[in-house]
Amino acid sequence: MGSGIAQVAALAGFSTIQFDVNEAMLIKSKAGIEKSLQQLLDKGKISAEARAGGLSRIRFTNEISDCVAELFIEAIVEQKEAKTILFNQLAAINTPETIFATNTSSIAVTDIASAVQYPSRVVGMHFFNPAPLMKLVEVVKAVQTEDTVVKTIVDIALQMGKTPVVCKDAPGFIVNRVARHYYLEAMKLVEQELATIETVDAIMEATGFKMGPFKLMDLIGMDINFGVSTIVWEALGKPERLTPSPIQKEKVAAGELGRKTGKGFYGYIS
Repeated sequence: MGSGIAQVAALAGFSTIQFDVNEAMLIKSKAGIEKSLQQLLDKGKISAEARAGGLSRIRFTNEISDCVAELFIEAIVEQKEAKTILFNQLAAINTPETIFATNTSSIAVTDIASAVQYPSRVVGMHFFNPAPLMKLVEVVKAVQTEDTVVKTIVDIALQMGKTPVVCKDAPGFIVNRVARHYYLEAMKLVEQELATIETVDAIMEATGFKMGPFKLMDLIGMDINFGVSTIVWEALGKPERLTPSPIQKEKVAAGELGRKTGKGFYGYIS
């Protein structure tokens, strides 16, 4: 997700710094972005000049001291403490006007903001996977977020060629609140042996969905999807209809997280 967001930002003309503590991940990210931009060039969706310009605007670093900017978009592990620690580290070396946007898909942005040095500068900027292709961006206004910050993020999303939708802070925001049923009901059908994984995916794709729920969970990552389900379920008071699926919990425990591990509901060859 971080690589995809960096690619989108650079193609939109923004000078971009991609930071990761793991240098190996940065090398992998750079190779992935180069491959993605080459594919866009081969398909005639961008020019050679746009590809070269996009690559030239991305700087890769594992030194947090290099991270000085007007806007940060974090796309790290889906844990509140990790996100707030990162934002506070960045706040210490940046100005009070810097905006801190979280790509969280389920953690309350208000809770993140409450633990950050400049809470009024914290906002949700939730991209969807894969970020270069998916148009929607949820712009989530925390209780503390300044209106000017929301407007800035909307304008930036538009410059990135995205469709921003502003929403208030709530469990799962809009998409992940609605999508829980898409995933959970699909898994219930399989748990109750009423249909197979392949059948459910085929039917949903035949009705117009670009990806069936099981293929989509594999793409998103089982750990991320299960984590979102758990957070939304707990935040809403643990309603029975939103109880996380035991078969997905088993997948996470077994390390079968989907495409990124080579196995999820389906198998993948790298």
